[in-house]
Amino acid sequence: MYTLYYLPSACSLATQVVLHELGQEVEIIDKRKVDHFTEINPVGSVPVLFDDSRSLREGAAILLYLLNKHQNTMLPTTGTAREQAIQDIMFANATMHPKYSLLFFIDQNINDEKAKQSAFRAAEQAINALWQVVEKQLSDQEFLGGDEPSAADVLLAVYSRWGKSFPVNITLGANSEKMVETVLLRPSFQRALAAEEQHSAS
Repeated sequence: MYTLYYLPSACSLATQVVLHELGQEVEIIDKRKVDHFTEINPVGSVPVLFDDSRSLREGAAILLYLLNKHQNTMLPTTGTAREQAIQDIMFANATMHPKYSLLFFIDQNINDEKAKQSAFRAAEQAINALWQVVEKQLSDQEFLGGDEPSAADVLLAVYSRWGKSFPVNITLGANSEKMVETVLLRPSFQRALAAEEQHSAS
């Protein structure tokens, strides 16, 4: 069984969802309840995944490790479809994720209200522009990977929930909205949310 260190609703949620999609059991541990978490991950971030005694860090690397290890429909094994799936994961993790992360940085580090609102507007525009890229890719397919959800779809669905916590107007196109809603309603996603809620309450 895997062990996953997480924060509620953080990008570690995607790791848990993918584990459920792969039919793998996982124990989740809230990093806030762990003394000296930097001994587990020196940079202090989640997710951190343990596969027996092996420790894995960085969300995209963890997802690729899991998808390469377990049989699945989320990551093609060869060819251009595989290359596209990896590119989609990197887009979500290295391009979309940092733009959403800016919202947290702005909220926590900018005190001047005028400057804060200006920064929020700039972040909003950048995020909306990236969702237009997603919208175009979904113009002739239901998910980024085609007919089945990919790990990138899961990542984007997780990020899409973050904007509601900030004074920004993030607009998804019809195709993107449909993809996100479909992923959010999957049993794997609902199970992951329920597990986080249960552990946070305990």
